Amino acid sequence: MVLSEFVEKACNQIDLTTEALQQVAAHFEVAMREGLAGRPSSLQMLPSYIARPTGAERGEAIAIDFGGTNVRVMKVNLADSQAQCSQSIKFTLKDPGGAYDYTREETQADELFDFIARHVVEVLAGDRSMLPLGLTFSFPCRQEGINRAVLIQWTKEIRTSGVEGRDVTPLLAAALERQGVRNVRPRAVINDTVGTLLAAAYKLRGVEVGSICGTGHNTCYLEPRHPLTGKPMIVNMEAGSFDGVTLTPFDRAVNEASVRPGGQLLEKMVSGAYLGEVVLAVLRTMVAERLLPAGNRSWDRGTLTGVHLSQVLEDGADCGGTKSVAQTELGLMGLTNEQLLGFRRVVESVAGRSARLVGATYAAILRYLDPGLSQEHVVAIDGSLYAHMPRYPDGIRAGLEAVLGTGASRVTTSLIKDGSGIGAAIAALVADAQG
Repeated sequence: MVLSEFVEKACNQIDLTTEALQQVAAHFEVAMREGLAGRPSSLQMLPSYIARPTGAERGEAIAIDFGGTNVRVMKVNLADSQAQCSQSIKFTLKDPGGAYDYTREETQADELFDFIARHVVEVLAGDRSMLPLGLTFSFPCRQEGINRAVLIQWTKEIRTSGVEGRDVTPLLAAALERQGVRNVRPRAVINDTVGTLLAAAYKLRGVEVGSICGTGHNTCYLEPRHPLTGKPMIVNMEAGSFDGVTLTPFDRAVNEASVRPGGQLLEKMVSGAYLGEVVLAVLRTMVAERLLPAGNRSWDRGTLTGVHLSQVLEDGADCGGTKSVAQTELGLMGLTNEQLLGFRRVVESVAGRSARLVGATYAAILRYLDPGLSQEHVVAIDGSLYAHMPRYPDGIRAGLEAVLGTGASRVTTSLIKDGSGIGAAIAALVADAQG
């Protein structure tokens, strides 16, 4: 097979037709209804025990944004529908130089939470006033109350021992106590999508959906009458676990090589942590077919990141950016212009599919909430793909239009920066006021 034929065939497998996107949306809506009713579903539809904020919440709180290997601790002030961060520290759970790694299986829960608590001490900087704390914990949890969340399983390649099956609030509270922090009280645990929705709804009207399009992927929405209470409640869908998608041979290769094969199937097709892996799966096949030379280095997990894919997508006619990524990251020297264009076409296909798939799931949620699309809707989005990947918002719009047709004109997507942290602070103050 010649190069052009392979690239065309591979991209046709990856790209999604309008009909395929409509089918994804239909399956997604069914999974929503089944999960909400407590029946078997790949969407977990987890209750958050919190509704949309009023905008009148005010005060100061500590927020922890724990969404992956990068964690942030913030001190946030809320007043008059505005949120301001007065202190912030960002740190990684895995040192690039190998000095420490709190994500490996050999690390115990107390070690992980002590490490986080020490950064809370830094943010406090001697402040002894009593402050509520909100934790954004962006992993599948069985939420049993606003301040009780039992980790179902780690995702995003984190494997720290002694956390799965346990409520994370006592783990954090005990770590704060060990670090001598007695003026900060954990009051709320939320998911990052819930935080994004809370942060957006604190200052904007019409926000009913919150989503993360970054290293991971998930979405939440405001359920008008939740079965548990009969009242409005934000539902954390764990959308990354949706399995109503058709896997290509490249997706199957990525899935089989992952820590948990068979899980988080949508996330493995749309999130920043996996897009590079899908591209690498295509490139490995091209090497096997002798359509590309073998690179002079191993293509380990994480070899291609979202930053590298963005560099390829930003490329000009000379393919300079694509050539740089091919040489520097993959060790592919002396590629022809045709080979560089083929590489870029694969990246465009993988990234474009991600955005359109995400847009189709948003369309399913909005169609569930408002079947006739008679109202204006806002989808609040945080994350590096939406914020930085070239043309990603356009791809989401294409997915919305494929499913909703002209009704997509009533849907606005809005970037919410730092939503996870701000939302955690809002949740903490809401929970603190409720007693």
